[in-house]
This record gives sequence, C-alpha cells and structure tokens, in this order.
Amino acid sequence: MTTYHDILRQYWGYEDFRELQLEIIESVAQGRDTLGLMPTGGGKSLTFQVPALAMEGICLVITPLIALMRDQVERLKSMDIRAACLHSGMTQQEIQIVLDNCLYGDFKFLYVSPERLGSDIFLQKALNLPVNLLVVDEAHCISQWGYDFRPSYLNIAHVREYFPSVPVLALTATATPEVVDDIQEKLHFATPNVFKVSFERKNLAYVVRETQDKEKALFQILKGVAGTSIVYVRNRAKTKQIAAFLKAEGIEAAHFHAGLDNQTKQERQAAWKNGSCRVIVSTNAFGMGIDKPDVRSVIHMDLPDSLEAYYQEAGRAGRDGKKAYAVLLYHKSDTSLLKKRLSDNFPEKKYILKVYDALGNYYQLAVGSGQGMSFPFNLQDFCSKFRLNMLQAHNALKILELASYLELTDEQDSASRVYFLNNREDLYHLPNADNKTDRILQVLLRSYTGLFSDFVRIQEEVLASRLQMTREEVYEGLLFLSRQGVIHYIPRKKTPFVFYTQAREEIARLRIGPEVYEERKNRYLERIIAMQAYAAENQLCRSKRLLHYFGQNRVSNCKQCDVCLKKQQEGLRQYEFEDISKDMLKALDNNHPDLEELIDSLPYEKQKSLKVFRFLCDRGDIIQQEHKLYLKTE
Repeated sequence: MTTYHDILRQYWGYEDFRELQLEIIESVAQGRDTLGLMPTGGGKSLTFQVPALAMEGICLVITPLIALMRDQVERLKSMDIRAACLHSGMTQQEIQIVLDNCLYGDFKFLYVSPERLGSDIFLQKALNLPVNLLVVDEAHCISQWGYDFRPSYLNIAHVREYFPSVPVLALTATATPEVVDDIQEKLHFATPNVFKVSFERKNLAYVVRETQDKEKALFQILKGVAGTSIVYVRNRAKTKQIAAFLKAEGIEAAHFHAGLDNQTKQERQAAWKNGSCRVIVSTNAFGMGIDKPDVRSVIHMDLPDSLEAYYQEAGRAGRDGKKAYAVLLYHKSDTSLLKKRLSDNFPEKKYILKVYDALGNYYQLAVGSGQGMSFPFNLQDFCSKFRLNMLQAHNALKILELASYLELTDEQDSASRVYFLNNREDLYHLPNADNKTDRILQVLLRSYTGLFSDFVRIQEEVLASRLQMTREEVYEGLLFLSRQGVIHYIPRKKTPFVFYTQAREEIARLRIGPEVYEERKNRYLERIIAMQAYAAENQLCRSKRLLHYFGQNRVSNCKQCDVCLKKQQEGLRQYEFEDISKDMLKALDNNHPDLEELIDSLPYEKQKSLKVFRFLCDRGDIIQQEHKLYLKTE
C-alpha cells in the first residue's frame, strides 16, 4: 500500500484511485509538468490534493470558479486540512491576513483567481510561499483556441518564474488537440506530458429530437425515462416557466439560477440530490461541483454556445456507469437565435468604450485611480442610469475583463465575516463595553474558532438565537464593536463585484486587441456553427461526431444514439452497415467504377448495398461525377 493510497483512505475513505488518477499523481510527484484531461466528475481534484498532502509546503491552485473555490476550501477544512482562498469581494485586509497565514501557518492549499496573480500584494508575498505544486484548473482558459479564453491566465507563466523548480499540473475536462498543444506551450512545459481519459461515454446515449413543441417533447421524455434529471435552459425567466409547467403536469420540479439566494440554492440542491425533487430546471449555473452519480437524463431546451459546453453539461448524466440519456431538443429556428448571440456577445467596440467610461463615472473614479479597488456592482442600476442594454453592457464588461482592465464577478451571496483586532486578554479591559456587547463577544468566542487569526464566516441569526436577541440587535452590536476597533465586521452582502485590475484609463488609450475581440468573435462563430451542425446532423453517429471534435478518431459508432438507431430501423443491423461501408470504400480506393459496377462487386444483398451507398453519398464520403464514383479527398 503506497503513501498515496493511505492518504486517499484517511481523508476520502476510498480504497483505490480511478482511471489515470494515480498515474497523474506519480507524474507530478516526480517533478514533471503534467496535463490531465479528465471528464467532468472524473475526480480531477484528487490528482493534486493527494500529492500535495504527501509533500511539505503549500499547493497553489489557480481557478476562475469562485463558488467552486469556496466549496473546495470548506470541504478541505471539514477534513481538518488547512486551506484558504483569495477571490473578488475580499477586502485588502482579508487578503493580507490570508497571505500571512499561508506564510507563517501550516496551510496546505491556497486557491487564487488568475486576476489576483498579478496584484502587487500577492506578488510581494508569493516569493516567500513554500509552494510544492502549482495547479491550473480549467486550463483551457489559457489557450486562445479554448472556448473560454481568459488573458488573465497568461499571468501564470510569469508566476512560474517565482518557483522555477515547482511542477505544474494543468487540468481540464474539455480540450481539442489545438488547445492541448497550446496549454503546454503557454505554461512553458519542459517536455510534453499528457494524460488523457477517453471522452467516450459508452453508457450515455446522445439524442437530438427535432420538434416544434419543446415542452410537450420534454414531458414525453421525462415520462419515458425514470429517475432524476437536469433540464438546461437559456435564461432565468425560462427556468421558472418550465419548472411550473412540469409541476402542473405532475412532475416534481424546481428552478435554479445564479440570482437565487444562498439558502434557496442549498435547499433545492439538497432536495434534488436526496430525490425528493426529481427535476432541476436551470441555467448553466447548476452542476459545477455537484456530483450526483444517478442522473438518468440531461435535457437541453436550447442550443448551448459550443460543443465543449454541451459535452460538459450532458456529461453530468450517468456517472454511475448505468444507461443514461443526453437529449437536445431542436428546432430549425434555433439557428437564427444562436447567431443572434454573436452580436449580443460581441457588441461594437465603440459601445464597449462607452460602457467603460460610464463605469468609471458610476464610481466617480478619476483617470489614473482605482487600481486594486473593488466595488459592489448592480448591473440593473448601472444600465438604468446610463441607458444601456443590460445584456450587451454585461458582455462589454466581460470583454473589458478579457482585456485585463477589470474583473467582474458573478453574483455572490457572501456571508458575514468577523476578525478580532485585539488579543483575548485585551477583551477584559474594553472601554464603553455594556452587558449586551459583552454577551455578544462571549457568544462569538464560544460559537466560532480561529477569530484571532483569520476572518471567520458567521451567521447573525445563529447568534441572535443563542443570545435571545433580534437579528437587528446583534447586527447593531457587531457594528458598535467594529467602530470601537475591537473587531473587523463585514456584513453579509448579496451582490456582484467589479475589481479594477488597472487604474482607470482615458478612453483614447483603451485597447481592445484582436486577441480578445476579432479572434474570439471568429472562434465563437466557428463553435456555434459546429454546435448547429451537431444538432442538424442525421447521418453520422452523435458520439462519434463529438469524439472527432475532441480529436479522438479511432472510435466505433455508439449503436444507441438517434442516428444509429434510425439506421437500424431502416433494415440494416449495425454490423451489416459497418461491413458494407468498409468494403464499399475499399472498392473505391484507386478505382472509379459506376454505381452498377460497384454494387455488383460487393458480396451483399443489392438493396442493403444501395442503402449504404446513399448514406455515404449524403455524408460526403463518396462523390459521383459523370457516372463515375470517387472517394472524398481531404
């Protein structure tokens, strides 16, 4: 039994690793730069958490997913593993405390957003951090070819200079061959080193159902496929609408999106996970970090923006290895809606500059100021004051984020936090302390640990119950103690944040380069065309098409998608189709017979050979010119 197996059993209770986990762990333990391609739910986090626990020092994890970052930190803490994170919405004092704790405490993991890597306060402390492993989660974000390119990820190469002997572990669930090469180049891998779990999901049947009545089709699918399901829709309003429709039809459903408060999200996730709610109807905000193995169907009511996004979301079905379905409901009008997203996602550059200027005015920032500052952000209020379209303004801000001028976080429900500024002895000699504030201090100290070394998340409602006070009385008492300099109290705030990564620039000096606008716009167009082609496909196996997209070419037809089943229904068994098509293509290699000569040369029933011939012509594998037949040339 190895050290890694001991750690796995001690902290996670598993007896053995999943496919390629141990190989990746051993690779980074040998000091080798490593790229791990593992599908969603494949256990990526264990590939760095296990080796980091086996080594001295701290593991630096770079990830853009703030919610997932916070979840992983809380999970590690629950296992008595010291972990911390740096993300938007934290004050400078909080950041300073976290970094000091990592420097002088026995911390094992520090999660950091890529934007924070370039901040002065991080770089001042980073050189002294005892880093044992540098992990890049969602590594496709560093590639200009990736579907979610973020220029801030390019800071990672600079951070590597601080730790020249520390290996890098890059992890992603989706990457095309171009992205795989680009990740290794951008992260300065010493030598190429890729571990790749097959993207093939043999238990997952991919289905596209063309329909004019998507709600009716959804209901029919859920009637026919038992078990829990995720239904993905495009916008928040539609989540509520579809969930209400399903409930009216007798199916227990709940809606979910990023705008719900934390408690509602947790209650709905818990109800879905324990089976009391069968269907969750959500935007793409649902699923990240949710590991429910027995999801029997994932149904998309709208076309996603890319095959990468579709594969990742559809892959949340059937993680238990049993038969599951990924269904895309499609109508030809969806194509025009998909293309409209191009103009919504990429507003004109003049408009982007207008939004940037308006944002500076919104916060009354002078040109040259604001760097390193974060502000609560209300998109609706901002757009109302400056008469901006909300969707285009949001995407303009995202482009400004890609250009490294600012960072816009998603809406967060950040818990209240408290940090004691005095030591324990000083609390006995506080001036102006009355009985109420003294009781609040005592209950705080009894209810929470670590208050003197770090900001601790608290719940005013819990304190109020224990103190037999109202929440408002507790809130006022904490504010009083904060004003007296006894504690630093940051009340709960449900809002997104804008963080200025650079000082406010004059509009004339703002640069929206081709790498974040024109090139990304062209790649986005290519991805939506690929998504549209997948939806409209009726000849090529769906699984095969997805796997080809990710560079996995030597695969057989899945025999269970709607295309494969349709071919079987036409009177051809799968093995017959495979044999006839193989011999037909071989017969055309360096030969150009006419149709009659080709069919006569094959040892199969004529009607079956004609069906295969029509299929291969429709797919473009065979070309007919002046009665002669040719193989498609690359």
